[in-house]
Amino acid sequence: MSNYHVYGIGNALVDMEYEISPERMAQMQIEKGVMTLIEEDRHHSLLEQFSDRPCKKSCGGSAANTIIAVSQFGGKGFYSCKVAHDETGTFYLEDLLRNGVETNLQHQTRPEGVTGKCLVFVTPDADRTMNTYLGITGSFGTTELVPEAIASSEYLYIEGYLVSSPTGQTAAIQAREIASQAGVKTALSLSDINMVKFFKSGLLDMIGPGLDFIFANESEALTMAETDTIDGAVTHLKTLAKRFAITLGAKGSIIFDGEKLIEIPAISVQAIDTVGAGDMYAGAFLYGITHGMSDAEAGQLAAKAAARIVTTYGPRLSKEETRSLLEG
Repeated sequence: MSNYHVYGIGNALVDMEYEISPERMAQMQIEKGVMTLIEEDRHHSLLEQFSDRPCKKSCGGSAANTIIAVSQFGGKGFYSCKVAHDETGTFYLEDLLRNGVETNLQHQTRPEGVTGKCLVFVTPDADRTMNTYLGITGSFGTTELVPEAIASSEYLYIEGYLVSSPTGQTAAIQAREIASQAGVKTALSLSDINMVKFFKSGLLDMIGPGLDFIFANESEALTMAETDTIDGAVTHLKTLAKRFAITLGAKGSIIFDGEKLIEIPAISVQAIDTVGAGDMYAGAFLYGITHGMSDAEAGQLAAKAAARIVTTYGPRLSKEETRSLLEG
């Protein structure tokens, strides 16, 4: 009997979201539409420049958003991460607990340092640009893993962003090995085109002999397969995982359920902020497949959830809104 539906590992970042014009971004030399890792001094100078702007704060990091979604739908989630003994770290721990997610932070002493932050810039075209200062989460490692919790989960979910940190990569590989030995299914999100571009061999090390499930968006899947066709990407992903989902933005998503490809149409909405769409898709899908849904049904729930999240600011819905997606 599993204690948890999904055990996630990933970066702990407090999301700080700002609305901004593309012109202002250009002035500040922020590359639009991508995730850029920044150093501590740059993070301080950006925060200073935005100190008078309204900011929406939430505990984030890609996998955290996914595990919180699982929990909001009614699943049981566990999240292993690393935050510092500072005000932001306390906010992070309390936000996880408030969302019903258990965590290693409840049982481990938080070290001195700076908790990671992700500055999210949202432009009027609903595009999201992220400047991430990893802070202490850059040293997330095997000590943050809780092996008995991994072993008593249905799924282990690994955030691809961990590949950019040597200790994170090692932790991801160890978590996968613990899961495989315990008969726990393994899933990974490719997370970001830059992770695939610059850390592909590390991702392959994390994937190891193969996973049960991979989540990717179109550009990540094409880059991983080094192809310019979806068919090529599908063929390649079959060598890395038994099943997978590729999200195609406004074109919906495709899911390989181990035997056949399933096309999930997108739900047409007016997007105002695409932050967290992929995380929510994965969270809804993982909730579905751990609660008796077929891959097709879970894919439909995931499409519905992703369509809802892009119509609001921030990477997360309220628990009530999330639950309402299960009706009808």
